Order: sequence, then C-alpha cells, then structure tokens
Amino acid sequence: MKDDFQYILAECLRETSEGYTIQALLKEFSSIQDLMNASEEDMKGIKGIGAVKAKQLSAILRFVRYVQSNPSNNRIVIRSPQDVYSFVRGELEYLTVEHFMVIGLNTKNHIVFEQTISVGSLNASIVHPRETFKLLIRKACASAVVVHNHPSGDPTPSQEDIDLTKKLVQAGTIIDIPILDHLIVGQGRYVSLKEKGII
Repeated sequence: MKDDFQYILAECLRETSEGYTIQALLKEFSSIQDLMNASEEDMKGIKGIGAVKAKQLSAILRFVRYVQSNPSNNRIVIRSPQDVYSFVRGELEYLTVEHFMVIGLNTKNHIVFEQTISVGSLNASIVHPRETFKLLIRKACASAVVVHNHPSGDPTPSQEDIDLTKKLVQAGTIIDIPILDHLIVGQGRYVSLKEKGII
C-alpha cells in the first residue's frame, strides 16, 4: 500500500518515486489521512515543494474528495450499507474530528439530501434527535440513514454510539421517519449497526 501511495504521489508531482521530494513528503505525511488533511502551507514546508506544486497537489486531493462525496444525489439508491459507505467515505474517511451526518431518502430509497449536523472533538460529537430530524421533516423524507466517522480509524461502535442509535430509532418510529441504519466509518472499513442487529 505504501509503495502504491509513493508511486501515485510521484506521478502527481512528476517526480521520481525515490527522489528527495517524495521521500520528504512521505516522512512528513506518513499516511493518506495525514496528506488529505494537509494545507498548501503544510506542503510548502517540504523542501522541493513550492507554491505551484503545493497548489497542484492540493487541487488533486480536493478533486478526489469531490468525486467521492458529490455524485448526483438524485440518481443514487441506497440498497445496502456498502452503498452508504461508498457515498460518504470520501467525505468522512480522512477527517481528524468526528462528524455526524444524516442522509434523507425518499420512498424509493433515492438520496434526497445529505448534511453534516454535528462536528465534535477528536473522539466525540454531540447529536440531538431534533437536529437529526429537522431537515428530514422539512424535506418530507420517507426514511433516513445516519453516519459518523471515528477519527481513530477503528469503526467499532462505542456504548454511546449504540445508545444514540436506539434513541434516534425510537424518535424515528414516533414521527414515522424510520432510521434504516447507522454507519460508523473508519479507515478503509465501516460498521453497520443494522448488520450488528442493533437496529
């Protein structure tokens, strides 16, 4: 994986994979997550990376995020946890703080909207059912999926995650907008609380 990462970086910057610039980048940003969160200023701190190359690499990373997280919503159908993961991973996988997102669906499980409703600290977000359901009600959604990331990279649900899921499912039952799943996104993997039997 690291060799692939090194080769792709070299191709993006038109450098040799064993050259000083690529080695310095890998030393400073040892993982894809580190690089995805680096600013142009961070990149310019690397010897051999000037303003032009920093802008070029930053644009490539922004494009990757855009392609992964901004497909045409009205053509996407959520049929499985993998569909949800494919839709959100570009937006959530590399974040260094916890983000909680709600995805509203119509009667045919097409995505109506997606929105981040809470941004937390390194290991926690604060989520209330009223924020989760406000837009779902306004946009007349038939159901929803909720998603959040674990910045640690480990998507194992905590007791707080489980308790929150049960609270949201209960609220959704009352107002007739069922929560179909709660996905926790880690580094390159995810956990579906529906598949775990919690929903």
